Amino acid sequence: QVQLVESGGGLVQPGGSLRLSCAASTIAFSLYAMSWYRQAPGKQRELVATITSRTNTNYADSVKGRFTISRDNAKNTVYLQMNSLKPEDTAVYYCNAQRVVLEYWGPGTQVTVSS
Repeated sequence: QVQLVESGGGLVQPGGSLRLSCAASTIAFSLYAMSWYRQAPGKQRELVATITSRTNTNYADSVKGRFTISRDNAKNTVYLQMNSLKPEDTAVYYCNAQRVVLEYWGPGTQVTVSS
């Protein structure tokens, strides 16, 4: 069982920045593909960004050029740097860890972009 704990969410003005962190409780962290998802009220959960065990990255079109996913295997942590935030980025952001058939989710952290 892997536990994921997100942090770094909050209220930010449009154009601002936030950095989300997700700490994982596994010594095999480097073997997992790590992703960030988000779910806005009344909408389905959507994939925001992924970083593989080989540090290949992939982004949703809506966040390309604004968000950056990274990982620190020594700290068992994945990050999501979010710049130029827009009101439509408002959502609960979830951390996801996946390895073969194993998949784990964090409880989520709220990000609100509003003036």
